Amino acid sequence: MATTIKAIAAKAGYSQATVSRLLNNDQTLSVTAETKNKILKVANELGYWQQEKKTPIKLPLALLYRVNGAEHIQDEYFAYLKKALENVIKERKLELTTFTSIKGLIAKADLYQGFLGVGTAEITEKDLQNLHQVLANGVFIDINPAPQLFDSVQPNLGLAVEDALDRLTQKGYQRIAFIGAESFNLDGASQRDIREIRFRETARLKNIKEAKVFAQGIVSVKNGYRLCQKMLQECKDNLPEALIVSSDTLSVGVLQALNEADVKVPQDIAIISINNNDVSQYMSPPLTTYNIDQTEMGKLALDMLLGRIRDPHRPNLHLEMNTNLIVRKSFS
Repeated sequence: MATTIKAIAAKAGYSQATVSRLLNNDQTLSVTAETKNKILKVANELGYWQQEKKTPIKLPLALLYRVNGAEHIQDEYFAYLKKALENVIKERKLELTTFTSIKGLIAKADLYQGFLGVGTAEITEKDLQNLHQVLANGVFIDINPAPQLFDSVQPNLGLAVEDALDRLTQKGYQRIAFIGAESFNLDGASQRDIREIRFRETARLKNIKEAKVFAQGIVSVKNGYRLCQKMLQECKDNLPEALIVSSDTLSVGVLQALNEADVKVPQDIAIISINNNDVSQYMSPPLTTYNIDQTEMGKLALDMLLGRIRDPHRPNLHLEMNTNLIVRKSFS
């Protein structure tokens, strides 16, 4: 049965005239943001846009942007991702309001049809559950803190590591080390990152007998420096021929430690990194690194969110997007 203006008006609690004018994009209609959003939510719940061939009216969306401010290079990655999202939103002529606090978004949830989540600052399972109760339409980008509650779009980092090992072994490298950080669940407990997991699995399948792993702590320049020093101490008599580093942020510290130890890149150790942060092309030597297309991730996330808004009862979706290698002097 087709969803009617009358049915939407009855469930939303507004007149048929108000609902009709709003859904037909009457620019002379003056209603509060709360009224507009409530009518839109009911229209979505009843499947109005699925039966209508017209383009839905402009939707108010929120951006949950969470960075900790403690690590400039890591935060810069998310700043660029935020900018890419804002450009995509502008191109689509949609409305986007930024929140840096999940509690702030929860308090204003009635004003929005859905949200996009960016950043890795601390967040609790309870806060995510509370957000889902008031704003269930959400897509997290680059991370996936609550797959049971929200959709996500992420780069396929495991495949990047597998590809890096393929390239290194094809060049004849056999002593290969991995430097990375830990992942942390919502309870704060550490766990193996997918990049480390894929390195271990692929190295075993390729029968790389001299594969080493140095993966602890957080993603930071300081930790990259510390982990590389640990590698140099433990492998001083038999250094790896190549390194796969899980992020450009860690790679900055790795290159500092190698430089201090007078280990030349790529003559003594080749390096492949991940992220393609702006800083990667200015390092000495410039980093060969896997590029994450942030604009494309933004487009995919927005399409996923709009699909969720128009069909709020569909199952959650989790999409992985491939990366591409940018070859520079650290490995060629």
